[in-house]
Parts: sequence; structure tokens; C-alpha cells
Amino acid sequence: MTNWLPDLSTGSGPLYQRLADSIESDIDKGVIDAGAKLPPQRDLAYDIGTTVGTIGRAYQLLRERGLVSGEVGRGTYVLGQRAEAPKPDVEPGLQGTRPIDAPSGKLRFDSTAAPDVGQGAVIADMLARTAQEHPYDISSYTRDFPERWYEAGSRWLARNSFRPSPDSIVPTLGTHAAVMAAIAALTMPGDYVVFEHLTYSQIARSAGLIGRRIALVSTDDNGIDPDDFERVCAQKHPKVMFLMPTAKNPTLVTLSAERRQAIARIAREYNVALVEDDLYGELTDDPTPLLAEYAPERTIVAGGLSKSVAAGVRGGWLSCPPAYRHRILVAHKMMTGGLPFLLAEVGTRLVTSGQASGIRKRCIAEIQARLAIVREVLAGFDFKARENVPLVWLTLPDPW
Repeated sequence: MTNWLPDLSTGSGPLYQRLADSIESDIDKGVIDAGAKLPPQRDLAYDIGTTVGTIGRAYQLLRERGLVSGEVGRGTYVLGQRAEAPKPDVEPGLQGTRPIDAPSGKLRFDSTAAPDVGQGAVIADMLARTAQEHPYDISSYTRDFPERWYEAGSRWLARNSFRPSPDSIVPTLGTHAAVMAAIAALTMPGDYVVFEHLTYSQIARSAGLIGRRIALVSTDDNGIDPDDFERVCAQKHPKVMFLMPTAKNPTLVTLSAERRQAIARIAREYNVALVEDDLYGELTDDPTPLLAEYAPERTIVAGGLSKSVAAGVRGGWLSCPPAYRHRILVAHKMMTGGLPFLLAEVGTRLVTSGQASGIRKRCIAEIQARLAIVREVLAGFDFKARENVPLVWLTLPDPW
């Protein structure tokens, strides 16, 4: 290679890591071709003003990522990468706006939060009772979680034949916080987290904010491509994969049992933890076993009340293997500042009293009624919808 120097002006972390990231970026962009020989360590150290040891650590990191191969006396060469599956040809779209306040008497179709089905009165009563019965707890910080909070989580996350035990539960400030606590606990800055090309963007963006790198896996009409997941694992060595196996946001795809088994097998082979967001699965009657049933030793299942009971309660829980639990509890506390007693107690009472299940049924009926309106309004357009799920995937016509 001649006339090439790495760009070290961006990124964070120690110099060897930024150097490895820069070389990887140039490999991905085609600036450095497969088969190219990287500069000798001593030469590159001189060119960028660092030590040979720093260059050696960067090259070693690239070897661990499966990007280069080195032989004593011959140097370090860029490996030919396995061909990636075709990437979606997506152009930047128009940026929409969302009204802060819906006009009076109008239905809001721009949110997937649980619709108003009269649950406010039930929640108000529980808030008042909790304040009366626990004045000290709501005026202080929550230091210890009562057993009933764990029991509520085990009941709410149970679906099909998945039955998490209370001692696997971590109560959280909503599902988003549950997922991010798991990612933060099981990875370090610079580690890769796998996402589908089309995914819930708020999680991917949040992972980027805490220094995790994003590795994208291709999908088809049936969801995640297991072969491409294996390619990503072999090349990027990710620590965690985030996915929504049932009624994925935004495409509504549900993974088959066969694909879930394949993903579990690959994750086990490459030691990847799986974060299974079942927030929309809670609304469906899909009988497919949860991913956690195929890989219980490495799967975290997250869920909550926001789509099916009330988003404002921020009730959430995750179930995880015993080896992960303490780390996730600590990460959740550090990221959220702690779990407010009032919200956690109301979420628990909604579940254990049976009120949450009743509200969920009413929410599903309202979602079905709204989907009927959508089908009427969008008649003639190419779109996907799924019973009970407050999402529509619309293929936009020209000129969109």
C-alpha cells in the first residue's frame, strides 16, 4: 500500500482501537482492497507518531474481527470478505412531523401506545391507594424490590409455553429501559450489537449513544436471514443481538420456528447473547415458541405495559439467565437513576389484580376497530397489517 494513512480524527477510546476502527471502515468502503498488505508496523507507527506496540494491538484487534491475517516475515494482509446479502436500496425519505396534541375528539394514528379504553380510572384508583398505603416508599428512593414485583413480571412475560420464574425477573422502567440495560450490561464500548436492517430505530440509536457499534443483518420476507447472521458473527464477533421475533416493528414479520432454531444455534456457536423484545407478541395469539425456549441460557426476554395497558405507567420487566441478572440490575439502576416505587407498584397491581389482562382485551378490540378504518382508508394500496397489532407497513407509491 502507498499513500494511505488512517483517519484518527473521529471516534473515541484508546488509539489502538480508533486505528483498528479506521482501518475496518476503509476496508468496508473499499479504500483498502481485499488482499492488500497493510503497512509494516514500524513504518505506520512512525507515520502517525505512536509506538510499534500500539500498531501491534490494532492489528491484533483486526485479526480478532476476522478482517486480516498475519504471518511472521510476510506481513499483515486484508482477508477477502464473504459476499454480503443484497442490502435494501433505501433513499432518505421526507421527514415527517408529529402533532404534540391531538385535536379534540380525533383518533391518533401516529402512535403505537395503548389506546384510551377507560383505563385511566383504574390507574387513578391504584395510584391513590398506593400513595395512601406507602407514603414513605413514594417519598424516598427505591432500594429493595418487594417479591410481588418479581412475581408480576413472571406472570406478564409468560406466553405460550414460556414460563419464567420470579428469580429470573428484573423489574424495569419500561421495555426500552429493559433492553438498554441488557445491552449495557453485556457489552463494552466498541463492541458490536446486531440489528436487522429494518428495526426499531430508537434502540439502535440508543446503543450508539453509549458507544456500541452497530452490525446489520439482512432480512427477507420471512425475517432474519440465518446465513447472513452467521456471516456477521464470523466477521464482526458481536456480543449481543436485538430482535423482535413476533410482529416485528416495523415490518410485522414473525419468525418461523425453524428460523428461531437456526438463530439460537448460531448464537450458541458464536457466543452471542439474544435480547428478545416481545412487546408486540403480548398482543398476539401467535403459538410459535419464544426464542428463549430454544436458547434459554443466553436469551433475555423483555416486555411491558406500554402497548397493551398504558404507556404512561412505564411498567416493564425482563427475564434473563441467572448469570446476567445482577449485571443487568446494576446497569438498569445506573442508566435510569432507579425504579420509582409508585410506578412499579401500580404496574404490579395492574398485573396481579387481573386488571391488566382485562385492559389488554379492551385495547385489542380498539386496535381491531382502528385497523378496520385503516383497511377502508387504504383500500387499493399495498400494505401489511396484523390482527391485534397497532402497526401498518405501507409500500408507498410514486413519487414517494
